[in-house]
Amino acid sequence: MTRAHDFLDLTNAGVPVPPVAHARFNVGDVVRHRLFDFRGVIFDVDPVFANSDEWYEAIPEDVRPRKDQPFYHLLAENSDSSYVAYVSQQNLVSDDSDEPVNHPAIGGLFERYSGGRYQLKREHRH
Repeated sequence: MTRAHDFLDLTNAGVPVPPVAHARFNVGDVVRHRLFDFRGVIFDVDPVFANSDEWYEAIPEDVRPRKDQPFYHLLAENSDSSYVAYVSQQNLVSDDSDEPVNHPAIGGLFERYSGGRYQLKREHRH
């Protein structure tokens, strides 16, 4: 029989345990960047930073986000173009314009736009 005190408690063993980050947004949500003029639809979520150190260091230090938060992959658009963006949770806000995102890859991942969000195609759902 296993007792509760038989489990190894890593928090007291000197092993760093990262805090649990809670994603504020979901796949299919339409969001805006808090600082820069672009918006997009979320197509993937990383619970913490999962990009290269080179990418991270290229961000100016005065606006560089913390790594211990969710990061979102967006099909993004601005007034000039569409592209893929990788954005920290602290830099995103909900987009309440109720306008669809104009990105050429949306049709490959999502079925329809309704109520401010996109519905992921069945073959992409877990």
